[in-house]
Amino acid sequence: MDYQLTAEERELYERAKAFADTVVAPASYEYDTARRVPVEIIAQMGEEGFFGLPFPVEYGGQGKDYFQLCLAVEAIGRVDQSLGVTLEAGVGLGVLCLYEYGTEEQRRTWLPDLLAGRALAGFGLTEAEAGSDAGATKTTAVLDGDEWVVNGSKQFITNSGSPITSINTIVAVTGEEARPDGSVRKELSTIIVPNGTPGFTIGPAYDKVGWNTSDTHPLFFEDVRVPASNLLGERGRGYANFLKALDGGRVAFAALATGAAQGCLEQALARAKTRNVFGTNIGSFQHIAFTIARMQARVHQARLTWHDAARKMIAGQPFKTEASIAKLVASEAAMDNARDAAQIWGGYGFLNENVVARHYRDSKILEIGEGTSEVQLMILTRQLGLTEQSGGSATVTGERG
Repeated sequence: MDYQLTAEERELYERAKAFADTVVAPASYEYDTARRVPVEIIAQMGEEGFFGLPFPVEYGGQGKDYFQLCLAVEAIGRVDQSLGVTLEAGVGLGVLCLYEYGTEEQRRTWLPDLLAGRALAGFGLTEAEAGSDAGATKTTAVLDGDEWVVNGSKQFITNSGSPITSINTIVAVTGEEARPDGSVRKELSTIIVPNGTPGFTIGPAYDKVGWNTSDTHPLFFEDVRVPASNLLGERGRGYANFLKALDGGRVAFAALATGAAQGCLEQALARAKTRNVFGTNIGSFQHIAFTIARMQARVHQARLTWHDAARKMIAGQPFKTEASIAKLVASEAAMDNARDAAQIWGGYGFLNENVVARHYRDSKILEIGEGTSEVQLMILTRQLGLTEQSGGSATVTGERG
């Protein structure tokens, strides 16, 4: 496996890093304090082509690949996880399923604005009793003539109710399927529900510990009617489709976590070199120096894991195991580095105006979203043949839409 970036990839990363440092970072504290989705910056991200990176030019994309998307996510995540996850979820969950499984009409209708950053899309999977166990989904969609009638609710859905959100693709029970052993399981399908459809209500934004400028809402559906043509992909294939989407999403999520870990490393190193106590800078103290060395090792390990998973993904090779490893390793690296960076910064590391403090608040969700650390361990032990697959329609996914 070659872990070196090509000249094109390096240029993209440096461009995204410069954008993060000059546009995102100066505004992050203001948006975080106001808990406002920075649609102006999202529009600029669209102008930079970040949302369209892995999609064909014919739909308004940049004609690049998923690896380059992850590079942009990592670069932005260094300074602002909220905007990093807006890009990660907007593409990895909100748009990728539409592109991969959508009809030509669906693509032509929705992709141009989504790839240009003029609109966002949510992916509604998680429910109150169906997060890690997606087979417990209760939201239903019943075909009535040429319309789907949707009833139910979703929670923790990213990019679902922002001022520029255009659609939410939801996972719903559309019937039952008989299994070879005579049992019956739920038929799960994915359906596009445009925001503003009668009966579709977006609940108030959550009051979260972190990711304050990432748009996250509960969704409610009461006899919501959408055209039958809003079925995304083949009926009954929603289960397989969202599993594939989550595998890819975990790779980008790992890139986001790596960016956070990198940002904390940079801040800790800067503080260690400039903060003087007892007549010398604190970086000369062995404990501080060793702590930062461990932070660097975590970043390196995290980056290697997501690079490995992303390279296999774009090469069309199996990458489920690598995606789970990357998500597990990188999220823990981000949380550990955030804790160490805050400690090195001392009292200043506890002030929200400091990016280190925001990383400390933001990083915890990295160990929960896109499948908790425990879920990743379950996946890995199954891949190793140490535990059996659960029965029925259950599957382990994650606690974020």
